[in-house]
Amino acid sequence: MSKKLRILLTNDDGYYSDGINALFKELSRTAEVFMVAPDREQSASSHSLTLNRPLRMHKLDRYHYTTDGTPTDCVMLAIHHVFKKGRPDFIFSGINHGANMGDDVTYSGTVAAAIEGAILGIPSIAVSMANYKPGTPMVNGAKFAAKFLRQYPKLDLPVSVFVNINLPVDNGKPYRRYEFTSQGFRHYKDIIIEKTDPRGQAYYWIGGRPEWKTTKGTDFATVSRGLVSISPMKLDFTDRDALKRIEDIKLRL
Repeated sequence: MSKKLRILLTNDDGYYSDGINALFKELSRTAEVFMVAPDREQSASSHSLTLNRPLRMHKLDRYHYTTDGTPTDCVMLAIHHVFKKGRPDFIFSGINHGANMGDDVTYSGTVAAAIEGAILGIPSIAVSMANYKPGTPMVNGAKFAAKFLRQYPKLDLPVSVFVNINLPVDNGKPYRRYEFTSQGFRHYKDIIIEKTDPRGQAYYWIGGRPEWKTTKGTDFATVSRGLVSISPMKLDFTDRDALKRIEDIKLRL
C-alpha cells in the first residue's frame, strides 16, 4: 500500500458517535478519509434503502458529510456523489457501539454498509465493540482497525467478501490476540411489551435478551474469551449442501 488510500467511513450510530470519530482520527494518519454518516442513530436498519422520500445530505467540511438516511443510503450517496472522481479504495463501517455477531448481522446497519460495499465491488470492513457502555474508550479499537487494514492484502480476499470484526470491550490494553471465526448462533427470547398512550391507543416496545451458543470457532465464543473475532462473510444465502441434495428431485406442481 504505497499510495495514500482513500477511505469511505460510515456507521449506524450517527456521525457524532465515539466509535466513528476515533476511527476517523486513526485512519486519517495514513489515509484520506471521507465520513458520510447518518445524522441520527440508525441501529437495526439492516440493508434498507430510502425509496419513499427524498434524501438530504449536508457537507460539514471537506471530509465530513451527514445524511438523514440509512447506512446503505450513506454508501450510495458517497459513491455516486462524494466520490465522483474515483471510488474509494476501502469502506469502513463502525466502530459500532455494541457487538454485531451471529444472527444479529442480518439486522445490523453497520454490517449492511459493508455488504453494500461488497456488492459495489469495494473491499469493505465492519467493526464493532461488544459490551459497549457510554464513555468506553475507542482508541485501541481504532488502532487495531488501522493495523488490520495494513495487513489486509495478506488475506487475498475477493471483493465480494467483506470482513466483520468484533472487538471485546476495551480493557485499556492494545488489542493483539485474535481469531478468524465463523458466524455464531443465538436464540433471542423476544418480548413484546404493550402499553397505552395518553389518548388510549396501544403502542409496543420490542425487547428481550439473546442466549448465545458458545460453539468453538464462532464469533461469540471468541469474543467471550477476550479475543478479537475476524469473520470473512459474503452475501450469498444459498445452502450449497441442500441444493446439491435436492437438484435432481422431480416435483409434481
